[in-house]
Amino acid sequence: MKVAIQGIKGSFHHIVAEEYFGKNIDLVECMSFGEMPDLLHNKKAEVIVMAIENSIAGAILPNYALIDDHKLTICGEHYLPIHHNLMALGGQKIEDIKEVYSHPMALLQCHKFFNDYPHIKLIEDKDTAAVAKRIQDQKLMGVAAIAGSLAAEIYQLEIIAPEIQTIKDNATRFFILTNAESKKSVSANKASIKFITSNDTGSLAEVLTILAKHNLNLSKIQSMPVIETPWKYAFFADFIFDSYADYFNAIKEVKEKTEALKVLGEYSKSKR
Repeated sequence: MKVAIQGIKGSFHHIVAEEYFGKNIDLVECMSFGEMPDLLHNKKAEVIVMAIENSIAGAILPNYALIDDHKLTICGEHYLPIHHNLMALGGQKIEDIKEVYSHPMALLQCHKFFNDYPHIKLIEDKDTAAVAKRIQDQKLMGVAAIAGSLAAEIYQLEIIAPEIQTIKDNATRFFILTNAESKKSVSANKASIKFITSNDTGSLAEVLTILAKHNLNLSKIQSMPVIETPWKYAFFADFIFDSYADYFNAIKEVKEKTEALKVLGEYSKSKR
């Protein structure tokens, strides 16, 4: 199976791809989330692994827009505990490090660690593992990366400070995406939808009441502006259910109470 990931071998997306699909996959690397939908549409990949939210940094809003704009279907999810490590070429101490490069989300999740090291300059980069590879390829001294232990193993770097994330219980949720139409699945127990309500008072509360009435447990709701209409918002919601019939009836009723509704995917809930 051709699985597209953001980043390269050793990245957290790589870890998720192997945990979800197994090691017998054909990895398709790309350096930005924006490239990923075209890989599906051009049949260069069969499925995408895409980070959607982090327990510290919150939702990755542009990825919701990518899923919606490119009509991608959520067919699964995966939670990955995130362990950030500071790594560099061997024989160095943290006092020798002058610059640290990593993905903006990784830097955000580790910012408190660097309060004790004001001599280190933090620089945003495209991918955690790509920085580790560059340090090894170019034999960069005085430069470190923040990445997972797999990157240190693959690119033969030494971990000089393990587990530097600000909150130790740190996890990222990933979506598994295809460009196939969403299929009804009675074995599903979780769904993601996008809906737009009217501007009438209580319109959102009415939708949430319908979900509760049908025993749907709302696990996340995220608002995003409707670009074409200033001051109007779409809502992306995830909910868990025990009965597919309850879910089906809830969606039918919500559709009648909203201006627009789209099912982004029905899938099995992942263990956290």
